[in-house]
Amino acid sequence: MKKLTLLLIVLFPTLFFAQTKYITRAGHANLFSTTIAEDITADNYKVTSTINAETGAMVFVIPVQSFEFKKSLMQKHFNQENFMNSKAFPKIKFKGEIKNLSTVKWDKDGKYPVTVQGDLTIRDVTKALSAEGTISIEKGIVTASSVFMVKQISDYHVGKPTRKSKRDNVAENIKITYKGIYKVK
Repeated sequence: MKKLTLLLIVLFPTLFFAQTKYITRAGHANLFSTTIAEDITADNYKVTSTINAETGAMVFVIPVQSFEFKKSLMQKHFNQENFMNSKAFPKIKFKGEIKNLSTVKWDKDGKYPVTVQGDLTIRDVTKALSAEGTISIEKGIVTASSVFMVKQISDYHVGKPTRKSKRDNVAENIKITYKGIYKVK
């Protein structure tokens, strides 16, 4: 019997050592850029994300077409083929981990500064990204938040207007603000 139990633990460790995972399907991402023409901002309230409290693994999936702009023409341009091409590339993805996971006390209320490192994929181009953020825990409710820059957006093959007079209307660096309230999965 002991050999069978040991074999089961080796083959199926998650049956014996449950991992706490947190999930949100309504995270909020805001993008902001400033150009000589105008400031551009958009909100997305459909970010899906998971955090594994034991390993620090984090995943974020952002549906591109869910970004909402104040101007409908901006939203239309954002989703077109020469910009984000949301039909061909419907999601922005980040997969990474919390590097200083041991500082987060998942069972204790508080605000815990974290450093997250991983890979950001936009339009099937993947680049390393590191960002500072905060894991807040209050009465068992986990909130993750961060403000960071996505630099050199053209490296992700995000287009710019073809007319030279309009090229400066799209910034190279985009500020992202994120906040998600998580539940135990």
